[in-house]
Amino acid sequence: MNDWRLLLTRPTQESAALAATLSQQGIYSSSLPLLTIEALSESAEQRASLADLQHYCAVIVVSKPAARFTVALLDRHQLHVPTEQPWFSVGAATAHILEAHGLRVFCPEQGDDSEALLTLPQLQQALAATTAPRVLILRGEGGRELLAERLRGQGAQVDYLSLYRRLLPDYPLEALSERVATEHLNGLVISSGQGLAHLCKLAGKNWPALAKLPLFVPSPRVADMAREAGAQCVVDCRGASATALLAALHRQPVPDF
Repeated sequence: MNDWRLLLTRPTQESAALAATLSQQGIYSSSLPLLTIEALSESAEQRASLADLQHYCAVIVVSKPAARFTVALLDRHQLHVPTEQPWFSVGAATAHILEAHGLRVFCPEQGDDSEALLTLPQLQQALAATTAPRVLILRGEGGRELLAERLRGQGAQVDYLSLYRRLLPDYPLEALSERVATEHLNGLVISSGQGLAHLCKLAGKNWPALAKLPLFVPSPRVADMAREAGAQCVVDCRGASATALLAALHRQPVPDF
C-alpha cells in the first residue's frame, strides 16, 4: 500500500489532518485543496433561527464547517440550547465538534451520508415525539435536498440555515496536472460532489488523462457522478473518514502506469 501517492483535495485544515494520518501509514500525499470555506455574513435569519432552537424537535448539522460556524454563533450570542434536545450529524467528526460544546449528538455508526442518518432510530423517535415535528438543517449554501425531501415526506416541517459557501481557490490553469505529473501521483481523493465538480473544472482539457487515475470518493452518489463525468476507475470508500479511505486503499490495487 506504500506505493500509493495521493492527491488530497479537501479544505486546507482537513487535508492536513488526513495527510498526517496517511503519513503514519507510510503513504505519500500532496494537498491541493479544491474547496475553500467562506462564512456567510451574519444575518437576522441566522440569529432568529438559532434563537428559536427550542422549537425544533431535531437539529441536523451536515458538515464539520457547519458545526464550527454553529458553535461559534452559539458562543457569540450566548444562546441557550435545551439539554434534552437531540442534535444529529452525518459523520462522527462533525459530531465530536458539537459534543465538545456540550450538545447531545447522534450520528450513524456505519456510513457517512444522508441515507445512513435517515435510518437512525433516535431521529425517528424525535420525529414521532410531537404531532407537528420541526427540523432545522444547518449546512453550506446550496447543499443537497435529499434530507429535507425525505423528512418532509414523513410530515416534518424543515427549515434550512446556510452558514457558509464553498469556493474553488484561484489556481493557475495547469496547477492540477502539473502537480500530478511532477509528484508522480497515482490516485485522486475527493470528499464531495462539489469537490468533484471543482476537480473537473480545474483539470480542464487535461481531464481525460486524469480521469484514468483511481478516484477515491465518499459515497455511491458521488461515485455515480464521477462515472458520469468520465472517471474510469472510481473507488467508493463507503465513508469520508480517514479510516474509510485507508480501507479502500487496502482493497484497491495500485495502478502500474
